[in-house]
Amino acid sequence: MLNADIAVGVARLFFTMLIDYKGATIEQTDGTKVLTGVSFHAAEGEFIYIIGRVGSGKSSLLKTMYMELDIYEAEQATVLDQDLLRLKRRHVPQLRRQMGIICQDFQLLSDRDVRHNLRFVLKATGWTKRADRDRRIDEVLEQVGMSQKAAAMPYELSGGEQQRVAIARAILNEPKLIIADEPTANLDPDTAVQITSLLRDISQHGTAVVMSTHNMQMLERFPGIVYRCNCGQVQEMKR
Repeated sequence: MLNADIAVGVARLFFTMLIDYKGATIEQTDGTKVLTGVSFHAAEGEFIYIIGRVGSGKSSLLKTMYMELDIYEAEQATVLDQDLLRLKRRHVPQLRRQMGIICQDFQLLSDRDVRHNLRFVLKATGWTKRADRDRRIDEVLEQVGMSQKAAAMPYELSGGEQQRVAIARAILNEPKLIIADEPTANLDPDTAVQITSLLRDISQHGTAVVMSTHNMQMLERFPGIVYRCNCGQVQEMKR
């Protein structure tokens, strides 16, 4: 409704803008245009859905945010104060360290337990003291309800448990932004609700969450800002 749209607009005046796309064109690596004229915005603490049919460009849009896919052209395209149109490839890892990325296939390392999966990430991102690493691992596992599974191997976990570990991995470095590509796609309905609720809770502590989904029931249960990909365009849906 109009009042809700005004409230969102006012909120964006006072909170840090983390993603700001204006007039962006997104292409696949083969040059096929996927989306044109994209305007998309995300401020700190916002919970944002991207919806649309398979092949409508949802994943492509998300991939541009962590530069797995380049933006072809735009009036403006910034993520975490970085101009994506000018950012050099060698600086992409630094950008990605400021965000959490969650995929539907979990992407856990199969040869090590939960704790060592998380420890690997912290070592790779500059946490040099083991005591600090262990403290942070304990914190995030408690936050996602997986403290009792720290010694479990990925194959010993359910799909929902693996996704919780993937979320724990994404929040290890206290990111300003989480990008989640269909994080509930391979989960049963009850587990999908739990995972969406967890991501919603994270956003309420100041981290912006941008997630693509086909699960329209989640939009009713956990309201947020909604963008729709359709016919090569991205449109913010009115409430």
